[in-house]
Amino acid sequence: MKLLKQTDMKKEYKRAVIKALERTKQKQPQILTEEDITHLPYPVQKYLRLTGVTGKEKVMNFRAEFRGGIRSGPREKFMSLSSVQYNFIEEPTRLFHIVAKKMGIPASGNHIYRDQKATMVIKLLGLFTVSDAKGWQMDQGETVTVFNDMCFMAPASLIDKRIEWTQIDEKSVLAKFTNGSISITSTLFFNDKGELVDFVSNDRFETIDGKSYQNFPWSTPVTAYTDINGYHLPAVAKLIYRHPDEDFCYGEFRLVSIEYNCHDYR
Repeated sequence: MKLLKQTDMKKEYKRAVIKALERTKQKQPQILTEEDITHLPYPVQKYLRLTGVTGKEKVMNFRAEFRGGIRSGPREKFMSLSSVQYNFIEEPTRLFHIVAKKMGIPASGNHIYRDQKATMVIKLLGLFTVSDAKGWQMDQGETVTVFNDMCFMAPASLIDKRIEWTQIDEKSVLAKFTNGSISITSTLFFNDKGELVDFVSNDRFETIDGKSYQNFPWSTPVTAYTDINGYHLPAVAKLIYRHPDEDFCYGEFRLVSIEYNCHDYR
């Protein structure tokens, strides 16, 4: 495999984003109305109203920046990280670039999900591959991540016809999201205010090197919300695999910025 420098990985990510932006930059988004959300379960309707998406543009794409920490084992310290991603709704696409440091050594990586296929490449110093993940487990697992992003970062997209909803009670729902030949399920949990506070799925796989995979329940509890650009959105979240012996929190993320219906790369 050809070695990619850190700058080469960023260029690869940029090319993918620009290509995806070409699909939406000439389209004019419609306004999300109350009528658009009437088919949704009560907890989801309440959540959409609380986040402030009704009366605003439907989401074609979004760009989000995060800061936080990540680790590969429960006894390891968190590596500081920064990330930027572009997601596209009509043709589910997630383009994620991360920069981190491990014991002072810089690492960078690209998560690419498009055309129902997912890859994850992480390199130290932009040269040494520590993870090169692909295959059906990644394809299915990143479909879960795409739907998770829709739920937390683009609530307006939850009117999507590829989602099948089943209300469990006044504060939880079961969702089935289908992208092409891949279908995943998750359970969404809301608090008394109507905020989405957790997302649990059994359809995502844990891997460190991209060669071996384990299947544990995946949870993304939210610990804080923020008001940003006229929206009420999750601000701080954890990424957890529920191991049989103990929960393994491998990531902590804080939302820095978010933009909807982007036209240009930046």
